[in-house]
Amino acid sequence: MPKLNTARHRLIGAALLVVALAGCRSKGDIVLDEGVGITAVRTACPAVGVPDNTGDVTLFRTPGATDAASIDVTASLTNLRTQCSNGDMKSVGDKVYSVSEFDILGRRTDVRGARSVQVPYFVTVLRGRSAVISKRIGTVTLNFADGQERAQAHAHGAAYIDKAEATLPADVRDAITRKRRAGDSDAAVDPLARPEVRTAVNRATFEVLIGFQLTQDQLKYNATR
Repeated sequence: MPKLNTARHRLIGAALLVVALAGCRSKGDIVLDEGVGITAVRTACPAVGVPDNTGDVTLFRTPGATDAASIDVTASLTNLRTQCSNGDMKSVGDKVYSVSEFDILGRRTDVRGARSVQVPYFVTVLRGRSAVISKRIGTVTLNFADGQERAQAHAHGAAYIDKAEATLPADVRDAITRKRRAGDSDAAVDPLARPEVRTAVNRATFEVLIGFQLTQDQLKYNATR
């Protein structure tokens, strides 16, 4: 699995607490921070994103070549969208079901003849931002017609997460949501600053990461181009 660098951690970490990836607020959601212009919501649904340097892949005609003249095919992962069984949708038993759809846009440099190019991608579930719970590899096929420079394919990835493990314990929920009044001894204390609360939130935090299954050379190329 590709290395999760600091920048990716900042991106996904922020998205876990801001609704950008986790979905809209619904009944049962927890407002973790409110009053500074940002409303952060947490649900049992996982955040979904593409790790740094895994949203593009470049294939070269000559093994080991990395110059522009040697590029054969390029592909990009785009239009990532996700539905989750938690909240308004019916959950599957005691599991939270997250399914993501996305498009792969391909381009080739030599348009002579019809050609099919297979590109592998991964769907990984992380817990606590670092522990790999599962990883699945899929393959998407780009079909180029004779004379056609571009091709597009559609793919999807799904993940099951134990709903109990993604749900905060009642005492932690109370610590986060309890109304505090001016003058209370902990009125100015962020509950997430408490180690036991932070640990519980981290343990109940899941992410679904989707990207191209790249070789080390391909990852290096993406990181340095």
